[in-house]
Amino acid sequence: MQNVVSSVPELAGTEPFFIVLNTGSGRDGASDKRAVIDRVLGRAGRRHEMRLVQRPADLASAARWAVDRARDERGVVVAAGGDGTLNAVAQVALGTGLPFAILPQGTFNYFGRTYGIPTDTERAAAALLDARILPVQIGMLNGHAFLVNASVGLYPQLLEDREAFKQRYGRSRAVALVSGLITLLRRPRQLHLELVRDGQLRHLRTPTLVVGNNALQLERLGFKDTDVLEQGGLVALSPKPVGTPALYWMILLGALSRLGEADNVVSFGFQRLVVTPRGGRKTRYKVAMDGEVSRMQAPLTFNVSEHRLPLLVPRRMDPADRA
Repeated sequence: MQNVVSSVPELAGTEPFFIVLNTGSGRDGASDKRAVIDRVLGRAGRRHEMRLVQRPADLASAARWAVDRARDERGVVVAAGGDGTLNAVAQVALGTGLPFAILPQGTFNYFGRTYGIPTDTERAAAALLDARILPVQIGMLNGHAFLVNASVGLYPQLLEDREAFKQRYGRSRAVALVSGLITLLRRPRQLHLELVRDGQLRHLRTPTLVVGNNALQLERLGFKDTDVLEQGGLVALSPKPVGTPALYWMILLGALSRLGEADNVVSFGFQRLVVTPRGGRKTRYKVAMDGEVSRMQAPLTFNVSEHRLPLLVPRRMDPADRA
């Protein structure tokens, strides 16, 4: 079923911004980011309020503050941080009909780059002042929203290890790649899954299952079937059971945007996918949504939200911001 596009009001250009700023995201200090945002919006005479968040556990309450203030003042909810921060704030804003904006601060920033939103804080804040609303599709896993992808199995473990490496060696794409290579030295556990895809049953043995909701990420990996997303669906990716050398080869193909050519990678589009352990055992899986890892009880149900997110995007997109 296609997701419903809610009616979204046009921007008047005077709406106040209610900003949730994660002080732990990005390479610049929180005080620098705040100063840049205050300077850009203040110079334009645009009213704004900011809530600083130091602990991930406080993101949900800060998001509720932003949503309540934006509802009362007919304003815009803004998330400033990495993919996990954007997810946490979008989770609360989804379905309210309130305009939603981002100031991306993460490592890969697939969500922001998809819509040409600059990673530079000053340019991203300036883009808020001349933006239009684009209703964007949101994926769901057991009722929880994800903007870019959700996964089970090896991929959440890769993300956990990557975060540990970043805490020790800093945030960069090189650190992320090295941590992934080291994680794969440990032979990954194979999952035995039953998948009900749009009502049809199939069995799958794999180290990981990744469900994508982001055309840019899929394109960068070398997958061509992104039209499934345009038609209101999601895309599942899963490697067949292989050894560590083959997993390394797949990482190389992904870096070269050719993973979609690999014979040992399964991909398919769907509207609704229900995942259970083979044999129907009660299992809690380690899952990841937009880089944040948690545990969920099976069955795992992937689908598209009935609501679209009214995202502020630049009226004039610089192709370099999508690169």
